[in-house]
Amino acid sequence: MRFETSQHMRMSQSMKLAPRMIQNMEILQMPLNELEERIEQELENNPTLEIAEIEPDESFNRERAETRDEQQRNNQPLTNNDSADDSFERLSSYESENVDAAENAYSASGLDRFRDLHSPIRRSDDGDSFSAVSVAPARSQSLTEQLSDQWRLASTDPDLARAGDLLISFLDDDGYLRTPLETIVDRQPNLESTAQLNGNAHTAKKLTTDDLTFALEALHDVLDPPGVAARTVPECLLLQLAAIKREKGLEQNEPDDEIDTAAWLVEDHFDDLTNNRLPVISKATGLTIDEIQGAIKLLQKLSLAPARSLVTETTAAVIPDVIVEYDEDQDRYFAYLNDRRLPNLQVNREYAMLSKERSMPTRDKDFIKKNLANAHWLIDAMRQRNETLLRVVNVVIDRQREVFDFGTQSLKPLPMTEVAEQLGIHVATVSRAVNGKYIQTPRGVMQLRNFFSGGYQTESGSEVSYDAVKAAVKDVIDAENKAKPLSDEAVVKALTERGIDIARRTVAKYRDQLGIPSARLRREFTSKTG
Repeated sequence: MRFETSQHMRMSQSMKLAPRMIQNMEILQMPLNELEERIEQELENNPTLEIAEIEPDESFNRERAETRDEQQRNNQPLTNNDSADDSFERLSSYESENVDAAENAYSASGLDRFRDLHSPIRRSDDGDSFSAVSVAPARSQSLTEQLSDQWRLASTDPDLARAGDLLISFLDDDGYLRTPLETIVDRQPNLESTAQLNGNAHTAKKLTTDDLTFALEALHDVLDPPGVAARTVPECLLLQLAAIKREKGLEQNEPDDEIDTAAWLVEDHFDDLTNNRLPVISKATGLTIDEIQGAIKLLQKLSLAPARSLVTETTAAVIPDVIVEYDEDQDRYFAYLNDRRLPNLQVNREYAMLSKERSMPTRDKDFIKKNLANAHWLIDAMRQRNETLLRVVNVVIDRQREVFDFGTQSLKPLPMTEVAEQLGIHVATVSRAVNGKYIQTPRGVMQLRNFFSGGYQTESGSEVSYDAVKAAVKDVIDAENKAKPLSDEAVVKALTERGIDIARRTVAKYRDQLGIPSARLRREFTSKTG
């Protein structure tokens, strides 16, 4: 066994991105609402960054706004005449000059007098720095918390209450109990130690399957909305039908033709219902097609996810980053940035002057230089983001003019590589610029990424995008006779007549993506067709 040491020379190439460049890409990728949050965070954490004061002269403000709108209409940069490449060079040179200061650790010593100059806390007009917290909405209760509160008001027996709480903890977001009771029994916590601590003999009892079965029946009667804690979809529907009977003041054994028919179909013919085999059900039950469809209409009013009504899902507001308008005089579309929501940022002059004082302690000077570098970087990153986004949108307007005139069915194939080559930037930059961005057009708010896709070539030689083909598939199916819906092969023939030649499996794929069921499930029966 022998060990040897030797030296070798090897050449290799590797690309390393500076932290500033990575952060610059993040700013480019942020949609408007995220950028607003990022700016607010920087304003709170960086004392050298501030919002530019608005001039009190209203005439000057009006003149500046008109000049700004004119620049936007002419698709000119909103700040200066520097290009995006110049911004990169300026950012790199500034970073190299201040790299030492930027790498120093954040120092807390000797900063009290600087905090007095520029406090990061934004106070409201009444002087309350916590006003934003005081008006913030309270956290809404989760599904488990709401159901547990309902159960505590109804259950009195300790063992029954514990069994119900255990079952509620296993419910999914839709309100279903999909875990078998035997598995829940095995997974229940060991309560012997808890019994010793609490001195409660009831907590030491191990729950059985019978206990959970009895508790589950109680949950079905107590929890609201009806259908929560169901184990299957048919059981969920039957629980809701039983609740409708109770609302009418009827006992479970009292007849109600419509409700009883719906319950009968769910209980004995659920598979035929889900597969739209109404003639089979009619033959097996003796019911007419109209009677079956009446029961189906009742079932369609029920919820397949009853617990969803208890939890409010917040949907983020869509804020367009770019606004596209039509100029009738010049017969063209022009774009401008929706940046009036963003504050005008500038570097605090007092801090800039303090950073040049020689008598200042080194740690304090490093602290100021680091924050000054961050402030300059953020301002340059926002300027470059706006310029890049506007350049990309202008290419989209030029290449996809028909979409703004006639709608999404006129979409043409537009790969990001072509846009990148035309603008002289990397394709990843184009991808980041359009990611999560929306544009407001005369035809509504559209997602910017939807304008970029591949496509097919029609028989006439023109090109049509994948999204346009999807729109054509939906248009053909919407116009079909619902009593005799088109098969995928028939949709292919209808598209061929329009000059679009695609395979049947492609139609099936697009139909699934659009959420359109198969022809058998789309068929609508009548007494005559049945």
